Amino acid sequence: MNEKIINTKNASAPLGAYPHARKVGNLLFLSGIGPRNPRDNSIPGLELDASGNILQYDIEAECRSVFANVKAVLEASGSSWDNMVDVTVFLTNMKKDFAKYNQLYGEYFKNVQACRTTVEVKSLPTPIAIELKVIATIDK
Repeated sequence: MNEKIINTKNASAPLGAYPHARKVGNLLFLSGIGPRNPRDNSIPGLELDASGNILQYDIEAECRSVFANVKAVLEASGSSWDNMVDVTVFLTNMKKDFAKYNQLYGEYFKNVQACRTTVEVKSLPTPIAIELKVIATIDK
């Protein structure tokens, strides 16, 4: 079976011993990807207090950033935005953030029509409000 590990400097770096993506046959499995900026590891719109607690965050900025990171990994893998077939979305505050996230998702994914699951989680590994897990196809 044709397998390949993919990493790119154009998306936020993995937080552990895992790749951005793994190609198996014509399927591409992306690891969970958040909105951290690939250049400086910052989280768009996030403000923390001195103890590292979240004072405020901007779900719109995080959504746009996470979508850009996913796109970067897809392209580095030889796939594309339109090749997504399954998206799992993790939100840390469904009640507060779902409407804005769903609106932005509709804009970005309008023509993709990937299957989608959205779940609320208590927290994510860094102080982010959204993370995506994606399966896509590769035409090559």
